[in-house]
Parts: sequence; structure tokens; C-alpha cells
Amino acid sequence: MEKVGKKRRGLKIALIALAVLLVLAAGGLAFAGNYLFRFALDPQGGGMLSAHDLDNLELEGEYAWFAGHSEDRWLTSHDGLELHALYLPREGSHQYAVVCHGYGSIPQYGGKFAAKFYEMGYSVLAPAARSHERSGGRYAGMGWPERRDIVDWVDAIVEQDPQAEVVLFGVSMGGATVMMTAGEEDLSPAVKCVIEDCGYSSVWDEFAGQLKEMFGLPAFPVLDAASLVTQIRAGYGFKEASAADQVAKTSLPILFIHGEEDDFVPYWMLDVVYDACASPDKEKLSVPGAAHGEASGVAPETYWATVEGFLGKHMG
Repeated sequence: MEKVGKKRRGLKIALIALAVLLVLAAGGLAFAGNYLFRFALDPQGGGMLSAHDLDNLELEGEYAWFAGHSEDRWLTSHDGLELHALYLPREGSHQYAVVCHGYGSIPQYGGKFAAKFYEMGYSVLAPAARSHERSGGRYAGMGWPERRDIVDWVDAIVEQDPQAEVVLFGVSMGGATVMMTAGEEDLSPAVKCVIEDCGYSSVWDEFAGQLKEMFGLPAFPVLDAASLVTQIRAGYGFKEASAADQVAKTSLPILFIHGEEDDFVPYWMLDVVYDACASPDKEKLSVPGAAHGEASGVAPETYWATVEGFLGKHMG
């Protein structure tokens, strides 16, 4: 009986020790998940421009031209956020380009794209993503909640101009945003086509790559923890936020563009979203020598000739 009692006490001690270790492990995992969430998605983590930065921007060239000629537009989101956009009207035109910026960026930095679309005869709307520039929002949405915002921005354009024809255009996070928007069932038929440049296949895929690149960590279990934190705080999970899944639900013509030297949103993601796309009118452009977001700068003639050719087929 004494031996049995010792075994029971030993088992009890072992179970208590295991429980303590599990609690410590869970606490460490929760800390890591919360840290990653704040690092990537919380503007107070330092990844976004502050109000002071915005008030002291020094813009040049096309960036300054776009900011100087555009008007402020505001929209209240379905969940009560005040969202900001810059709007550059083209008199007499019923064609519109909605230009979506990248992570940590602002609409003003889309000035070179806005200027090009304006030159081609388009009015331009450049929305600021949630928690970016002057748009409300506590956390960055990486394109997922923003897809609903873009649906609403398009509806606002159509309300203003019932004859509107719209192209959605975005770079990086903006590219992911317009792909995610393309899969929404209630997206206005005024949207005639989509052009995405170096957008990621999903938020999970993008963060898994960055987690390995920056911290040398595998996705499991830290990314799972960060996704759970994001679900609780921001209302979406990383796997749910999938551009690949969204383009699998659309028949809209889509032009996919990616630089072959992109290692931030890896080049292999181009084939993931292109192959997933259900549209019979899909095209892709690979740009040799271009790193992330640099395709239009590395090969401007090819880039814009491809864009204009694509628009010529599907806009008006």
C-alpha cells in the first residue's frame, strides 16, 4: 500500500508539473501571438504614418500633383468607421479607377498610378485603408474588411454617376484588397475589370513567409495564436482572408502582375492566385528584375502597354 501511495503522489506531482508547464507554454504562446498581432496590425506599433507625419508630408512630382489636385471624400463604413479617400474627377468621363495603396502607405503615394489613369481619361478615387492615413479603424485589415469598404466606395461612385464604369487597381496590400473585393457577390456590375500588382495569395501565406524570414520561426503555433488574437480583436482570421479563395468566385476579367525578384510577397504567389481565378478573361504579366512593387518602374513601357491593352478590352 505504501508503494501505491508513493506512485499516486508521484503521479500527482508529475501532473501538477505538467499543468504548470502547459500554463507557462500557453502564456508564452499568447504573448507571442499578441506581439505578432501588435507588430503587424496595430498602428501604435509604429508601422503606419502618424498624424504628425501626415501633416508634414513633403511630396514631389506626381505625388504632389495628385495630392494638390484631388478632393477629400468621406464614407461611413458598415461598422461605423469614417473612411477617407482622395478623389480626382475627370470632367466628362464616366470611367473611374479605384486605386488601392499598400500596407503602411497612404493614397498620396499612389500618385504616379493616379496620374497615369487620369492621363488615360479616368476619374480617380484613392481610398485610405482602415487605420491608414485619415481613415478610422483601430487595426489594419490587410484587405479583408477593406473589401467591404471598396464595395461601398464603388456604390458611392455609381450613386453619383449611374453610367459609371469602374476598374479596381491595387498594389501589394492594395492588390490583395482588389482581389478580395472581386469575389463579393454584391459588388456593383459597374466594376468591369480588376488589375492587381504583387498582391498576396492570403494573409496567412504572407505572414507565414514573413515570420520565417524575419524571426526564423515556423507558422505553427505562433501564427495560429496571432490569427486567434486577430479574430478576437479585429474580427477576421488569417486563413479566412484569402485572395485566392475570392478570385475563385469571380468572373470579372483580372490582370495579375508580379515582379520576378519579389521576395516580400514572393513571386510564386502569382501562380497561386492566377491558377485559382475562375474568370475566363484572366491575364498575367511577369516582370524580370523587379522586386516588390517595382514592376511599373523597372519596365514602364511593358507595364503600361499591358495595362492599357487590358483596359481597352474590358472598359467601354
